[in-house]
Amino acid sequence: MLTITIPATELWNERTSQFVKTKEQILQLEHSLVSLSKWESKWCKPFMSNTEKTSEEVIDYIRCMTITQNVDFDIYYCLTNENMKEVNSYIDAPMTATTFSDQKKTINRQIITAEIIYYWMILFNIPFECQKWHLNRLLTLINVCNIKNQPKGKIGRKELLSRNAALNEARKAQLNTTG
Repeated sequence: MLTITIPATELWNERTSQFVKTKEQILQLEHSLVSLSKWESKWCKPFMSNTEKTSEEVIDYIRCMTITQNVDFDIYYCLTNENMKEVNSYIDAPMTATTFSDQKKTINRQIITAEIIYYWMILFNIPFECQKWHLNRLLTLINVCNIKNQPKGKIGRKELLSRNAALNEARKAQLNTTG
């Protein structure tokens, strides 16, 4: 969970043609499958894609991440550049000690939607309580499940010959023969 503080500020209200003062607001945010699902259901497009998002879409994702109750809708327009850096760092954080080599990373950069992630959770019997985990941690768990469920690969020719030669040498030594 990320806690950010949006400072008190003054906004221009175009409807009333007046300045409006906002109070300092503390927000608690969670980048999770739940927030991803909320955002995608509103915008009807994948959040985890390479396409640029508008500032309205980004602000709305922060709204979807918010777990603080009764937040004024307009407070999100008071986010500072520092707030945005904090949010982006939090979204990009791995939130796990598990790492993958390039060969072992199984979730490629295909378009991933909330429904795909829910499907993977069902496929690997991951409990739905995990939908509230940090999204990167959940995706890492899915990667681990995928790797652990893959069939063992075939032994390469070079490795097979090397293993057989070692077995032959061990047998010759055990039987005191030269071959």
